[in-house]
Amino acid sequence: MTSILVACIGNIFNGDDAFGVEVARRLSQGVLPDGVQVIDFGIRGIDLTYALMEGYDAVILVDAAQRGEAPGVVSIVEPAPVEAENNSLEDLALSPHDLDPAKVLRLVSALGGTCRRVLLVACEPLTLGGDDGVMGLSGPVAAAVDVAAETIEELIDEMMAPSPAGGSRGALLSAERRMS
Repeated sequence: MTSILVACIGNIFNGDDAFGVEVARRLSQGVLPDGVQVIDFGIRGIDLTYALMEGYDAVILVDAAQRGEAPGVVSIVEPAPVEAENNSLEDLALSPHDLDPAKVLRLVSALGGTCRRVLLVACEPLTLGGDDGVMGLSGPVAAAVDVAAETIEELIDEMMAPSPAGGSRGALLSAERRMS
């Protein structure tokens, strides 16, 4: 059976950075196939690190990310594989108050963990709040929550579907798609 982790990331006190948290809430309202686990990691990078060490077949990270798109645009990105070599202590240090997915992936690699397939479902934020503690998503990002949840459900269906050769069809997914 294929195992998939949907790892939702975000800080509810930083405006649109709560995107991943809201997607986790939306996904929890539905029924997902056996083998799929949705977890709201918030800003708990060490918890995400341990989860990624569990050997999932695929991991879908869900986060707000500035990619130069219009606010609310949902993108699917397949990050380049992370190498365990050449990591400094700074590359591996996790902050207790911020979750940097790239650092988490480097730490997992340095610890000997493998993530067979990692996808990022990202939403372009309008605002990330900063130090003023702005809560709540902006209009464009709030509208993107359902788009992202539906996109994740489609990705899960594609990854779980058997290929003609009897394996997973996950390799047929494009490396990057944009939805607005």
